Amino acid sequence: MKIPAHKLSEIAAIINAKYVGDANHQVTGLNEVHRVENGDLMFVDHPKYYDKALNSAATTILINKDVDCPEGKGLIISDDPFRDFNALVRHFELKGHSLVQHSPDAKIGKDTVIYPNVYIGRDVTIGDNCVIKAGAFVGDHTVIGNNVIIHPNVVLGGEAFYYKRRAEYFDKLLTCGRVIIADDVEIGAGCTVDRGVTADTIIGKGTKLDNLCHIGHDTVIGEMCLFAAGVAIAGVTTVEDRVTLWGRVSVTSDVVIGKGCVVLATSGVSKSLEGGKTYFGAPAEEARGKWRELAAIRQLPDLISEMRKS
Repeated sequence: MKIPAHKLSEIAAIINAKYVGDANHQVTGLNEVHRVENGDLMFVDHPKYYDKALNSAATTILINKDVDCPEGKGLIISDDPFRDFNALVRHFELKGHSLVQHSPDAKIGKDTVIYPNVYIGRDVTIGDNCVIKAGAFVGDHTVIGNNVIIHPNVVLGGEAFYYKRRAEYFDKLLTCGRVIIADDVEIGAGCTVDRGVTADTIIGKGTKLDNLCHIGHDTVIGEMCLFAAGVAIAGVTTVEDRVTLWGRVSVTSDVVIGKGCVVLATSGVSKSLEGGKTYFGAPAEEARGKWRELAAIRQLPDLISEMRKS
């Protein structure tokens, strides 16, 4: 999430916290660790991730420990960084929701067809020659390219599934990112695409999703991918170009599926996959080896029977 440039001292004052570093140090965005870049503020609240945060591309760290400030960065010290990061999101995110069917600030391109009962939120951009069918939800800040087809009851820009476990409840990290749909994408009925927590969930040019697929927050999908029905991808995953995921494939968070991969139906992807290969199983492994393994398992009853006879 980009914000107007603010001084370190100004950001600290919003949440009534102390800061370490140059008071004039600039903050230009709010982001989380997987997507941070220069100018961003991120939060960290667990010792396991202190070093990763302090050495990340983020130039401002909201942290719950007094530590030395790395050169060129600024620190804000908080007793609860998660809470204060949410407070900053509330401060900078546009207030209020559109209560009309199509927000008046939405930009809709030439020859685009919007069916009845489509909701279009604030600051939405839709390109030329698109078709958005009945019951679709297009959430705030969504960007849709040209020649895109959105089938009935699709949700673009649902909130991220991201929580911190407290003693008595789950505390939700507020969602302020976007969904970006490139040109020539088609999204089947009932699909859900969560917007990024603080950055963008992206579906690349020419990619096609069958019905009832789920794309988690901050996931980046490349060009010319093909997902069959029931594919579910967790957050912060990267799917490179020309990947095929067949029906009901499930993918864990924070992995990379390499260019040209094919993952066969009902497989579970639990780690990054090298491009250009076919995978199968749960956990997914290279298909040829997996088929040999299954063939060997089928022979086990006969082998055991032979051993008992001898």
